[in-house]
Amino acid sequence: MTDKLKPPIILLGNTRSGTTIVQKIMSFHPEISGWYEPNALWLYADPTRIYDTFDENDATEKVKKYIRKRFLKYQRKHGNHIILEKSPQNILRIPYVHTIFPEATYLYIVRNPFSFISSVEYKWQSTVTPRGVIRRLKDTPVSQLPYWIRRYISQQFQKRILRKKYLSVWGPRYDDIYEDLKKEKMLTIIARQWAVCSKQAEEALARFGKDRLLRLRYEDFVEHPIPYLEQICAYCGLNMTDSIVKAANELVKSDRQNKWQRFSPAELARIIPEIEDEMERHGYEIPAEIARSLKNYRDTDDKMPEANNHRLTGTDDEIR
Repeated sequence: MTDKLKPPIILLGNTRSGTTIVQKIMSFHPEISGWYEPNALWLYADPTRIYDTFDENDATEKVKKYIRKRFLKYQRKHGNHIILEKSPQNILRIPYVHTIFPEATYLYIVRNPFSFISSVEYKWQSTVTPRGVIRRLKDTPVSQLPYWIRRYISQQFQKRILRKKYLSVWGPRYDDIYEDLKKEKMLTIIARQWAVCSKQAEEALARFGKDRLLRLRYEDFVEHPIPYLEQICAYCGLNMTDSIVKAANELVKSDRQNKWQRFSPAELARIIPEIEDEMERHGYEIPAEIARSLKNYRDTDDKMPEANNHRLTGTDDEIR
């Protein structure tokens, strides 16, 4: 047992961007214990805030002391290992997290926006399972329990009683998301979740020194997991282990990159203005079939076809 908190490893990345697989594999290291999305803990500064954006001003001494105390408690409970934590909503709270843990090691992973959009669209349709609720409540401060229980009941009511296809909100709640939900289409909302979070994260990460952050792209990681895991281990000051190699060989799949093709090129071309700047920043290219639809749209100056791009409050027809 120790009274000293080891510098944690903080894994930053948007939802559905590979943070889970990286954390899961790295947690096979004998010196690491993964902490899976203690989002309620990070909300200690203001659990009723309707957006997920927090900054350094939210990291008061009371907040810092409480969160660091909880990390130390988790460390002691899990063999005094280094904590590898990941909470996707923290992509909108980087200054806040960094103020609480200036000594932490930071990893950042980004994923192709089209794969992100396809995966997240499914998540907008799902609700938290009872097992997921129990797991999250274990890390929830007692003062926040009524808030999270109400949120869970509301989700169940909307999906099971009102039979709504989509949740009222899912994933990182960027500023103005609720206003956008009143007027924008589903894919536009999800595209903004990718682009706004990327832009906001880059602005925050620009304050880090080059040696304070390791960047990864999900697509590169799943194609060549072993070299990237070696890089992660070296960056974190750890030795690569056979257990990590074994886990990577068993868990990493590289054949899930084209599920976005369930949407038509016209649907995806319509949201290109939302994401193209951040795509360029991360070195992503527009697929040829989407580029052709985008060119036709811009050449003719016609309104992009709506296709099946329902509003979040629209019909329950499946989008495929």
